[in-house]
Amino acid sequence: MTDQPETFLAHLRKAAVGVLERFPEELKPEIYALSFRIWRVDDDDRHPYVAIGYNTESQYEKEKYPGDEGEARWNYAYWLLEGFETLGNIPGDPVGARVHEAEVRRLGAWYDGEFDLGRVLDDEDIRTRTDLLRRHFYDAVIDLARHLHADGVIERVLGRPLPVVVFDMSNPGWELHATEYANPPELIEEFMAWQLAAEEL
Repeated sequence: MTDQPETFLAHLRKAAVGVLERFPEELKPEIYALSFRIWRVDDDDRHPYVAIGYNTESQYEKEKYPGDEGEARWNYAYWLLEGFETLGNIPGDPVGARVHEAEVRRLGAWYDGEFDLGRVLDDEDIRTRTDLLRRHFYDAVIDLARHLHADGVIERVLGRPLPVVVFDMSNPGWELHATEYANPPELIEEFMAWQLAAEEL
């Protein structure tokens, strides 16, 4: 028997509960949205991670400005982004790193050698694998958010259901679709209204 989860998604589901439980107690009443910020070590899609964080009413009050129409509330550029725990194929998550690499190797998405952007751009096979790696991680993070809602984890830990805004700063605009897929519709009505209004400007 081993404690290693069977799938990368199972690891995310288990580990994310602990991350939420370790949010500072004094901030929990102030949190109005969770943030799942996707990034990768040295821009290498073989080493993606998600920072599981939040934004608070205090941060919103600090950043808002007259006539912002929800910009400071829902645009992650104004949010708290640093200092959050991360999960993925990174040294700080050794179980996640092992499980992720084994899983994407089985899927045929992994490639060996040093990461080099020129190599990725010039090699069609590596470009295809990079695309598979990115989509695999995107799907896992969206599924994680859906699971935390469906299992009632967010409501249990934070005292109420909260929206999860999923974003990747290297893929602007994707957060609209990712967040829509990651949440029950009623939790993201305000977020979606702001996004759609911003698109019309």
